[in-house]
Parts: sequence; C-alpha cells; structure tokens
Amino acid sequence: MLIDKNGIDNHNSSLQKAHNNRYACCNADIEHCESIVNKLKDFQIAIPSWALGTGGTRFGRFSGGGEPRNLEEKIEDIGLLHALNRSSGAISLHIPWDIPENPKHIKSLAAQYGLQFDAINSNTFQDQPGQPFSYKFGSLQNVNKAIRRQAIDHNIEVIRHGEALGSSALTVWLADGSCFPGQLNFREAFQNTLTSLQEIYQALPHDWKLFVEYKAFEPNFYSTTVGDWGQSYLYASKLGSKAYTLVDLGHHLPNANIEQIVALLLMEGKLGGFHFNDSKYGDDDLTTGSIKPYQLFLIFNELVEGMDARGMNHSKDLGWMIDASHNVKDPLEDLLQSVEAILIAYAQALLTDRKALEEARQTNDVVKAQEILQHAFRTDVRPLVAEARLRAGGALDPIGLFRKEKVRQQLIRSRGTTTVATGL
Repeated sequence: MLIDKNGIDNHNSSLQKAHNNRYACCNADIEHCESIVNKLKDFQIAIPSWALGTGGTRFGRFSGGGEPRNLEEKIEDIGLLHALNRSSGAISLHIPWDIPENPKHIKSLAAQYGLQFDAINSNTFQDQPGQPFSYKFGSLQNVNKAIRRQAIDHNIEVIRHGEALGSSALTVWLADGSCFPGQLNFREAFQNTLTSLQEIYQALPHDWKLFVEYKAFEPNFYSTTVGDWGQSYLYASKLGSKAYTLVDLGHHLPNANIEQIVALLLMEGKLGGFHFNDSKYGDDDLTTGSIKPYQLFLIFNELVEGMDARGMNHSKDLGWMIDASHNVKDPLEDLLQSVEAILIAYAQALLTDRKALEEARQTNDVVKAQEILQHAFRTDVRPLVAEARLRAGGALDPIGLFRKEKVRQQLIRSRGTTTVATGL
C-alpha cells in the first residue's frame, strides 16, 4: 500500500481543526446531520477495472505512466482509492479485458484491501484474438445463428467468472444496431436479441441480477437495438424478475430528463443500477458531476424519494458503479473526484425537506418547490462527506494526500512510464 494508515492519520491531524469548525457549522444548520453522515459512511461505489488506465478515443491515447499492468495491480489501485475515501469498496470487472486466471487468489487479494466484486461486464462489441466469428454486424441480434451462439456462450462464461469471485450481477451492454436504413429488420433484431438474452437469463444463478444497459448511439449511428430506457425496460420486463434496466448517465440524447426516467423505473421496480459519468455533447466518459452537477442532484433526489417509498436500502438495493475513462487526467485522481461528486449529490438529496416539498406540490406552489430543491443543492455538504470519510478511516482531503505523497510518481517508478492497462 502506497499510503498506509499512519500516513492518513498524520494527514488528517494537520487538517482536523479546520474540518471540525466546518463540520460544527453544518451540524448547527442541518437537521439530522448524524443520520446523513451514517448513510454516507455506508454508501459504496464500485470502481470499474477499465478506468484505472488512461482512456482514449479513436484519434489517440496518451498514457500517463504507471498504469496497472494486470488485474492484480488494478486491485491494488482500487485498494488505494478505498483507503483514501473509504467509499470505493467494490470492483466491477470487464471480461475478457480482466479475466481472473486464478479466481481464489484474486478474491483473496481483493479481500486484503477490503474490496468485493460488483457487477461483472461482458464484451460483444469487440472482436478478440482467436475469436471464430466477428461482431462487425452485431452479436445477440446477428442474423447468423452461430454468431449469436458465440455471444451467448461468452456471456455465460462471464457469469461463471463472476460466480467464482462472489459477484451477483451481469451487465450486458450491446453495440448492436445499424448505420444505414435497410441494413437490418428492426423486429427481427429485437426478437433475436430477446431470444439470446433469454438464454443468458436462464443461466443466471438464483440470486443474481441481469442489468440491461442502453445507449442512444455509437458505434452505430442509424439505430441501436437497445437504444433507450424504454427498449431496455421492455427487454427486462419480458425476461423476468431478475432482469433490470441499468442507467448510464451519458447514454442519453442531449437534454433527456434522466431524473424522470429514474423515477418511473423505480416505480415499476425495474431500476437495477447506475453507471455514473457526465457528458456535454454525445460523450459519456467525463468525470461525474463535472458538467451537470444540478442534474446529478435531481437524479439523486428522485432516487432517495423513490427508494424510500419502496422501503429500499440506499446502499445495497441498487448497483452503484462508475463508468468513465479519460485521456487527459490522472485516472486515480479522476475517480476520487467522481466518488466525491456522487456522495455530495447523495448528501444534498438526503437533506431535502420532503414534507415541505410535498406540501408545495399539493398546493401547486411552484416557486416554493423550486426554492426547496435549490436550497438543498446550494448547501455545502462537503464537511458532511469529509466527516463520514474521517469516521470510516479515510483521508479528509484524498486528492491532496494523493499528490502530497506523489503516488503517481511512485507508480511510474514501480511500473514504468510506458505501461498500458488492459481494456480501453
């Protein structure tokens, strides 16, 4: 571990007095402060194994050095993040980028860092070395039955890897679709995909969930076979009680009302989880909360209200995962920023005056309703997030400590300047 408990304790002691003053002000102004801090302590966000290296686009990739060279080193990096923020206690793997050759060893190593394995992700949007058939024209939707069989078998293999690691969910994101009118029959593509998903669904262990992810476009630019939340919901409804929609915040067309989507999926009991990120145009790999923090808060506002209405556990009953990959930032610093933004939005949603909001709604007091939400959003809850982190044994200023200890420089010295992480 590049930063041990003594290093974190020394860091915290130098910031303790200033933090105590800020937290005391919050405690005086915010009702149920202790309850919010306790909920923040319990909230864990899974880190994707593919986000620990520098991301890229089809135009280029610029490695920052010190990237993890294998799954073991990826687990070490997530262990470092979790030691700093105490909110990154799970890892989400992507197969075949990160196949656990020795599952028992990998599971033991993760446990040493206090990590569990979250949803495991399949990959039928790339052709892999030695693969008999190509996914150029789709996988689960393909007109070729042998290609569909290959994609089904891959997903079942991914489930087996997840079982060995203690995971309990499979995320399926499909690049299937078309680039030009007439390229495929929409109904046939849907039916082929559904039939393929049904076979994968039947292979799920009894306590597993299947997350059906959607995306409006890319890599196909005319149609996508699971292109929006309605299509994902349709698949999940037809599959059964273990199938859910997974919402990726960047997988929508501009100005989509994601908070309304979340509310309806929760109401129907078909919201399975999230891939957190942010976007400005059509991208989906920007740091969570970096572009639209108010939208992130509004999403969490619906989540808290909807989960409470269904008696759901905030920390356990949905899958919370980051899905981002960057070309210009240190990946570990970026992940620390994303986790912080998620916790801030969650804390703001927790302090929303729900009784007053409901009264405003029932009297059609639009101004009052807006004021209630914006008051919660404009409240600085960072001291609450820091207090939760402190009580859990993390650092008061994770990025500050990361930089002070020159962690990236240590990783470069250990791993080299030209290492490239598996995956994106």
